[in-house]
Amino acid sequence: MKITSFNPLILTKDSESAITLFEELGFERRHRITVNSSGKDITTVRMKNEGGFYVDISQVDSMPQDMTLIRMNVDNFDEAYDYLKSKGFVNSKADESTVDTKSNRSCMMKSPSGFAFDLCQHIKDHD
Repeated sequence: MKITSFNPLILTKDSESAITLFEELGFERRHRITVNSSGKDITTVRMKNEGGFYVDISQVDSMPQDMTLIRMNVDNFDEAYDYLKSKGFVNSKADESTVDTKSNRSCMMKSPSGFAFDLCQHIKDHD
């Protein structure tokens, strides 16, 4: 398994305020993607600054308060998933399902101590 990117991911019900803050800090919007997770649309904006740092901000209307995860993109989702499980991480969904789209496979994995990864494999060869 190779980590291809590693950056903060902010889940919030007020993404525009967070995006504005990061724009004021010198970040620019790179792209936007919307996925359906458990019947809810989640829109994420990827941002980057001059120094090459990234932050992703997701609009999640059901969030009671903001939450920050570590987004970890990998080249082999299954291998990374199995590795994290072997270290005691659990899929945040009780049924251990993942979000699968044409361009992405992901899930939230929580560590035994409570921090969380958004484990993601970006699928580059899609229609």
